[in-house]
Amino acid sequence: MKYVILPERLAVCRTTSGHEFLSNAEKFFCTVRTPDGYSFVCPEDLLAGDHEGILVESGWVALRLEGPFPFAMAGVLAAFIQPLAEAAVPVFAISTFDTDYVLIKSENLKQALTALGAAGHEEL
Repeated sequence: MKYVILPERLAVCRTTSGHEFLSNAEKFFCTVRTPDGYSFVCPEDLLAGDHEGILVESGWVALRLEGPFPFAMAGVLAAFIQPLAEAAVPVFAISTFDTDYVLIKSENLKQALTALGAAGHEEL
């Protein structure tokens, strides 16, 4: 499988209330609302300054799988994540209509790329 490393550093966040900046992102941005609150992923630079009430886990890098993948195609994400699991690399996965994104902590990126390469996945 082929993938691209996105250039921006990302943060994975959680908050219990909506924030105005949640809809103002022009770069990579993902949000999920549940009865428990909002989880979102955004560029770290969007969080410059103090954002009270937001839990932030910074230092993520996104790998975008080269799709699109039809919904009937089973095992795409599993095939990409399996070598990372075997190498003990934690991930945060995001799926969209066309493709998947796998987030890796920046300090684990080299280890992740080695595991993915050994499994036959190719960085573009």
